[in-house]
Amino acid sequence: MKSNAGFLSLAEELQFNILSFLSCRDILRCTSVCKALRQTYMSSSELQYIVELSGQRLLHVPNTDSVKIPVSKRLQLLRDKAHAWFKVDAHSFETVSLPKNMHSDEKFVVDGHIYLWDKDEDMATIVPILPKPSQKTVKRDWSPGTLFSVPDSDNLYVFMDPAQNLIATAYAVTDDTLQLNEETLYIDLRVLDSDGVHPHAAGRTLFLSVPPASKDKCLVTESAKLKGFGRHIALRCSFVYPFEGTWQLHIWDWQHSTTSNSVLSGTSFSPIQIDFGFLGNNRLLVVAADLKLYSIEDTSQTPQLLACFMMPVPFPNVRCFLPKDHIDSSPQIQVQQAMYTSDPQNRLLCITTEGRRAYVISTRIFFNLDGMAAAKPVPWERWGPSNTRIFELSCQSIVHVSGNRILQALLEGTSASGPLKHTLHIMDFSPLAVTNRRGLGRVVKEPSTILDFDGWTGRPAKSLTTSLPYVEVILDRKFDSAESEVADVWVDEDRIYLLNRKWDQEVVGSAHYAIEYNELEVVDV
Repeated sequence: MKSNAGFLSLAEELQFNILSFLSCRDILRCTSVCKALRQTYMSSSELQYIVELSGQRLLHVPNTDSVKIPVSKRLQLLRDKAHAWFKVDAHSFETVSLPKNMHSDEKFVVDGHIYLWDKDEDMATIVPILPKPSQKTVKRDWSPGTLFSVPDSDNLYVFMDPAQNLIATAYAVTDDTLQLNEETLYIDLRVLDSDGVHPHAAGRTLFLSVPPASKDKCLVTESAKLKGFGRHIALRCSFVYPFEGTWQLHIWDWQHSTTSNSVLSGTSFSPIQIDFGFLGNNRLLVVAADLKLYSIEDTSQTPQLLACFMMPVPFPNVRCFLPKDHIDSSPQIQVQQAMYTSDPQNRLLCITTEGRRAYVISTRIFFNLDGMAAAKPVPWERWGPSNTRIFELSCQSIVHVSGNRILQALLEGTSASGPLKHTLHIMDFSPLAVTNRRGLGRVVKEPSTILDFDGWTGRPAKSLTTSLPYVEVILDRKFDSAESEVADVWVDEDRIYLLNRKWDQEVVGSAHYAIEYNELEVVDV
């Protein structure tokens, strides 16, 4: 009692300061000790701001304290922003026109831009999306022959990072003077808004190290994927080899070296059966038959396996979605600085499969490794049900993730009943979603179960129960495929992006032609 009395006898400002060093959980525990501490918390915008950030799975961004916004105002803006996601008006949007002469293989929305890549035509473009006055932007087109630096190379992938003013292009060059037609892979790093070498890059070109087990094999690249986060870039290559498919994953610290010994490899039955994603600056998750977590802090050596998480069923052709937020953006291209960003240790990972399922997984499990041995796989029953929510998807359904929110464009109806329609579902998995919804949406806390069927007999083989809680809101706008098709969707902390596939009718003589083009709808939240 004496210690409590001593603390409560301190000036209110000192109480606030002492409590502010505690974690969110400990602050809330203090509020249940006595009415006086509860009142201390309720009268402090600073303490409530700490709890609100944690409850929304956000982190305060350093070096933004100079922005003259009182903490009480920041707190209210934070709460109002979270609530706004439960009353989105999808009928209110702006349209961004995109080039009509491109049938892009890859489309990405990142850092306030959309970039498109047409592999067959060797073209690319990047377009800013309704930029704010203070936002620095890039708008550029690459015509055939200008995107890759080596003529007649096999163009594998294009990655753009507006926040770091970076474009990376992966390509293969075949030496046909050799009997085996040996293939060599490279990655060029350039400034996104011009053709110069990136000032932070260790060199213009990244070179691949060939694993010893592959030196005697003649491998032909079947597919490739290039991703980056901060100082790391990774290239996944899948190869055709007699009787089996093989893959390699090369990781570089592109700001400090043009070479890397950080290589992973394996076998698979499909060239697109593996995907990967960065979990912050020093961790990499490889998604295949199971989830393997690696440390990539030192790219001069093979990535260190930290843990292996078993999945309940095999993955047929996976795609891995992870949010990408930049806290320390490059000064060349820096968007309007936010005061907070999503917590990399408490975000959502979304894995979609060809079997029309979405596995929504909390990334906290990949940072809480106490008691987990790298050499011993962690059974699904131990980690999966409480950290995951599995959704069944219909054909042509689309999923995207940002922070602790999931956006699903679900196809509803049947062709017999008329045109199919997409409906948008927003799901908030943050702990404070129940509070910030203010009566809107549907709270889902009860477990859900889906059946996994045997591929040979068609009978139920296993039931999968998951229970990660969330709050869902279904937007009232329907997207009719008779007029246009939802080709893709994205979501970030401020907006929803809908890529619609449309058609122009063109008449040539007695013939009628439908000319396909894309438009981007932007819904502000």
